[in-house]
Amino acid sequence: MSTLIKAEHLYRYYGPHCAVNDLSFTLEKGEILGLLGPNGAGKTSTLQMLCGQLAPSAGQITINAYDLLDSPKQAKRHLGYLPDTPPLYRELTVDEFLLYCARLHKIPRAGTAKALARVKNRCGLNDVSDRLIGNLSKGYQQRIGIAQAILHNPAIIILDEPTVGLDPIQIREIRSLIKELGQDHGIILSTHILSEVQESCTQVQIIQQGRLILNETIAGLNKHMNTASLELMTRAAPDYNTLKAIPGVISVEGLSYQRTRIHFDTSQNPAEHIAETVVNLGWGLLEMTPLKKSMEDIFIALTETAQIQNRTQS
Repeated sequence: MSTLIKAEHLYRYYGPHCAVNDLSFTLEKGEILGLLGPNGAGKTSTLQMLCGQLAPSAGQITINAYDLLDSPKQAKRHLGYLPDTPPLYRELTVDEFLLYCARLHKIPRAGTAKALARVKNRCGLNDVSDRLIGNLSKGYQQRIGIAQAILHNPAIIILDEPTVGLDPIQIREIRSLIKELGQDHGIILSTHILSEVQESCTQVQIIQQGRLILNETIAGLNKHMNTASLELMTRAAPDYNTLKAIPGVISVEGLSYQRTRIHFDTSQNPAEHIAETVVNLGWGLLEMTPLKKSMEDIFIALTETAQIQNRTQS
């Protein structure tokens, strides 16, 4: 795979406030990178730096082998950008607006009709070509925003909160479009919606207070979500010390007289041994349920850990 974006040790200060703090990552062709973080984490500042709208206080950005600061025009030719508020002219029709964008991108006149037909077909805009943008739904306006971002067929597409304000059907359609675009481009998708990353991305990075606190593939993230714990329900109260003595068990947490949570090492699954112990000692096994962490659990745990570390360092 070819490296489309290389960001190295990015910092961005607003006065004394550090919005982006030593951020480094790469984007390869065919990757859909989910930039995840709570509001105010530094996602939009990061995207604006990647697009050349905002100069980093320190660090280097390379776009398809071009240094963004040294060769901005050459670098930006490879970028398509959809900000959190689509840059639309509501008084124009869809065709008029896309034609205007084609001229901004300096697409040759001979290839303009073909470029417009390609993005309208890809973004599902053929039926609204002659309609005023201001009269279209939020979902269609978001599609037009994506169409202008890919009109010049850039190698890299950057989308800032592309599904905010959309209804569930529109969200599903935009996610499908993003997956399709990810086959031929490198995409960075900024969001604070956890399901967005799981549904659309191949890679996830979590930012908290400007710092990168997780960089993982979605497949790797799903492995982390298989929690090393189970919940046990018995007729009689179990003996915690006996459960703790089972190989692989790390800790035992009493939830109620009959319900117990057991945490164990992921390299050892003691479920069978636990079940045998409960039955053999006559505690009456009623239920044993493996617990699976949600992405929300991982996100909250990581961000809380990062906040504690930041407070300790400050």
